[in-house]
Order: sequence, then structure tokens, then C-alpha cells
Amino acid sequence: MPRIAVLGPGGVGGFIAAALARTGDDVLVVAREPTAEVIARDGIGVRSVRLGDFTARPEVDTALRDPSDYLILATKATGLDEALTRIEADPGLIVPLLNGLDHVAWLRERFGRPRVAAGAIRIEADRPAPGRIVQTSLFLRVDLAADDTALRPALERLKVSLEKAGIPARIGPGEAQILWSKLVRLCALACTTSASDRRLGFIRSDSAWGPVLEGCVLEAAAVANAEGADIDPAETFAELADAHPELASSMQRDLAAGRAPELDAIAGSVLRAGARHGLECPTIEGLAARIEARIRG
Repeated sequence: MPRIAVLGPGGVGGFIAAALARTGDDVLVVAREPTAEVIARDGIGVRSVRLGDFTARPEVDTALRDPSDYLILATKATGLDEALTRIEADPGLIVPLLNGLDHVAWLRERFGRPRVAAGAIRIEADRPAPGRIVQTSLFLRVDLAADDTALRPALERLKVSLEKAGIPARIGPGEAQILWSKLVRLCALACTTSASDRRLGFIRSDSAWGPVLEGCVLEAAAVANAEGADIDPAETFAELADAHPELASSMQRDLAAGRAPELDAIAGSVLRAGARHGLECPTIEGLAARIEARIRG
């Protein structure tokens, strides 16, 4: 049985750690001291439309002190540097489930290219309190990829563990494909909902915001394809059309709570990649400026 460490038990990391631990996997949660105390005492309580309501009791510590087979990174991009100070032992394969793109190259500089794969998760989950996770949408999937074929067997084993835990997972055709497939959708959702402070249903139906959503998708898809992905905007439009109307974004929730949003990791990643290819993204740039004004306000 592989030992799986999860760094960051927020909405994403807490859900994954609890789901894996519930099925008997060897799971270690690495968390800040106050959160670690809550999980050690009460476990992780999950309310999930996908998996039901349950409490799991994974092992928890404030640092990774011994080697693990896998390290799943589930922090916010804004908190990655601080969180990695808790990694004191060498993990085997590192699988980041962060938003954006730039973290993959940065992690490879720190840990070495052969130890870092690419990962992306599609989930609507929140942590209203330490050790309490709420997952509110049926849509759930983890995508894994490694351009280095030597990492594929380890990814296949992780896929088996995730699916045993009730988390659909698949191995994608390449790193750029899985990262951009999520980012094109996420950039449109996060930027429009955060700039307007409205839910997706309003964005889709509003005569002013609907075209903004469309422009955001088209611009990000053009950048993605220039970066080597194969993104069909029609598929992204279909995903957004199928999503429930009350869908919000974690960036929107962070703004409302006064937390630092992942604007640079999401919109910034697209804008930097566009600049590398001489592609202008006026819709995304305008939304980013509007969100920055909300942050300053």
C-alpha cells in the first residue's frame, strides 16, 4: 500500500485526504499547528454530494518527517512557499493540484524534474472551518500527466488509489493538455465571477457579462493552443453551460473573505504565456485590472 502525504487540508486537500483515508489508504495530512490539532482530535468531517457525509481519521502532523511514496500538494498558489517549509523528508512522486501553470517548473527546480508530475482537479469544495469540508457539485475529476514516460507507472498506481476512494481519475495525453484544459475554464469562471461578484448563472444570462465570459474563453484557448495544448473552445463553453447556475469560484470566495486571491496564478499565467507568443488578451487583462481594483478597495 503506498504512503500518500497530502500537504494543505483545505477544500481540495482535505477532501482528497479524507476520501483516501476512508478506504483504508495510508494517508498523512501535513497541516499548520491549529488545523493539525483539530484533525488529530476530531478527524476530517466531509459533507459531499458525491461521496455522502462521513468522518475520516487520517494520520496528521505539522511536517513531513519521513519519506512518502507520493506528496499531493493541495495548497493555494499564494501559500506554496510557506507550506513547503513543512517538507523535511524526501517524497517520492510530487503531484501538485494547484491552480495555474508556473508552479510545475518551480517545483522541478526545487525537487528535480524526475520527481514532479502534473496534476489538475475539477471540484467545487470549500473548507468552512478547519477539518470540515463541503463538496457541493457532482462534477469531480483528477487529471494526471507526465511527459516523462518513466513517471507513468507511478501515476497509474495513484490513479487506482484515487478511483478506489471514489474520485474519478484519468491519465491525460500530456502535461500542457491537462493543465490548460482546466485553466481555460477556470480563468473564465474565476475572472468573471470575481470581477462582477455574481454567480455563473447570472454571468451566462446577462447581456453584458455573457460576451465577456465568451471572450475570456476564446483568448485563453488561443494562448493554450500556442503553448502546445489542443483546446476546443466549444468544449469549454459546453462545460460552463452544464455547470449549475449557483457556481461561484474560490477566487470570488477569497475576495469576499478578505484573503489574497490567486489572481496571478490564474489570470497571470494566461497573460504571461500570451505575451511569450505575442498574443493579446484584452478581455482577461481588463478583468484582472478590475479584480485588482476590488483588492485595493
